[in-house]
Amino acid sequence: MAKPKLRSSWKQPLLDGGVNQPPWIDRPGGGRFELRDLVRRAPSQADIIPDGARFIGGSYRNLAGSRTYKLFIPSRYQKQPLPLVVMLHGCTQSPEDFAAGTRMNFIAEEQNCIVVYPEQPSGANHAKCWNWFRAGDQQRGNGEPSLIAGITRQVMQEYSVDPKRVYVGGLSAGGAAAAIMASTYSDLYAAVGIHSGLACGAAKDVSSAFVAMRQGDRAENAFAGAGSPIPTIVFHGDRDTTVYPANGDRIIELSLKTKNLKRKEIRGRVSGGHEYSRVVFTDPRGRSICEHWSVLGAGHAWSGGSPAGSYTDPRGPDATREMLRFFLEHSR
Repeated sequence: MAKPKLRSSWKQPLLDGGVNQPPWIDRPGGGRFELRDLVRRAPSQADIIPDGARFIGGSYRNLAGSRTYKLFIPSRYQKQPLPLVVMLHGCTQSPEDFAAGTRMNFIAEEQNCIVVYPEQPSGANHAKCWNWFRAGDQQRGNGEPSLIAGITRQVMQEYSVDPKRVYVGGLSAGGAAAAIMASTYSDLYAAVGIHSGLACGAAKDVSSAFVAMRQGDRAENAFAGAGSPIPTIVFHGDRDTTVYPANGDRIIELSLKTKNLKRKEIRGRVSGGHEYSRVVFTDPRGRSICEHWSVLGAGHAWSGGSPAGSYTDPRGPDATREMLRFFLEHSR
């Protein structure tokens, strides 16, 4: 049987897991994956859980529905108040896959943080994408934001969490969902990390989502009705063909509502890996308010991640370590 003709991009999975999805996606460092190559072994426990720590299941329900989640408890937890990080996976991913790919549990073990991974089921979105592009899932107290906030609060009630040090981050559709959480629950989260994502309000339906993903968001209503933006760190590959890199610029633009910020750009290269540009915006006290990491030559993949998980680019820089470092610099 002849191979199907290849197509130039793979964007549908960010929306509904699609209908008419082409048979390949870009490799993070160049080249292509056939979709059949994405059938891979599940990550092992050693890829996910540091020695002595726990990775347990939970669930939450409200009027919007229910979601399961996985919860990482570091080995040094003894009911002292710890920071909490909420991690929102990308399309086709699971909490286990996302934990293995980002290695967030291992960095959280070092820093003594709790991490929760809400899970989007295929029943809510065929490709397990968070529905960031639906107006009903961009509002406080409704839809998926209410479920993610509910999971956050449930963990805070059941474990000893410092309420001033609660953070949210995500990749791709999960990054877009994290931006929504930062906008709609700025009183709950102290900082947000968005990797290869889009701003809150970038789209209101599937058609406008494709426009935002392909061209960047210029929506005037992004962050409409939100309070003051919270500290934000953005990672984006400059060769991302799934979510156009201008979306990262837009997130930063919408986050820079504080006046008198000082801008500094730092360029570097990971040994044996990618070059990057890191733009830091600091307030008059020298505190970093926003950081924008542009990873040169990288595609749609978690920077510095482990090949034990999907959608990762091990050639760095280490988005997980830098994101958690940024988070812990901030409290509400």
